[in-house]
Amino acid sequence: MSNEALTQVELQERLTKSPFNSFLGIEIQSANPESQELTARVSLRPEFERGRGTGQWHGGVIAALIDIVGDYGLVMLLGRPLPTINFRVDYLRPASNTSLLFVARVRRAGKSIGVVDIDVLNEESVLVAVGRANYSTLA
Repeated sequence: MSNEALTQVELQERLTKSPFNSFLGIEIQSANPESQELTARVSLRPEFERGRGTGQWHGGVIAALIDIVGDYGLVMLLGRPLPTINFRVDYLRPASNTSLLFVARVRRAGKSIGVVDIDVLNEESVLVAVGRANYSTLA
């Protein structure tokens, strides 16, 4: 691990250096290295809809956001982006006409692998999807 965890401001700055992440409009809401939890919010845009005018989030966008927010949960602790080894998503219910909150909880930040669980909630705090991602933490 790095000597000091990254702050919410530092994480937001690093996140928006990527044109794709900037396009997604990810906003870091909180970063807590002690509890190893990171929270991010993303607003629905027409480009994220499953079908034009439906207001329903496309699952592919949700999956991409799970991967990115999970990665940044470990970036908070390790100070660098990490390659994804594997991840999965369970979609529990449709998300429509709502912003989404992504809550990443680091389960392991080991020498070779990191594991992060990500909950996806709508504006009413209803769980709409869960993800688990594994990242290589090798130097």
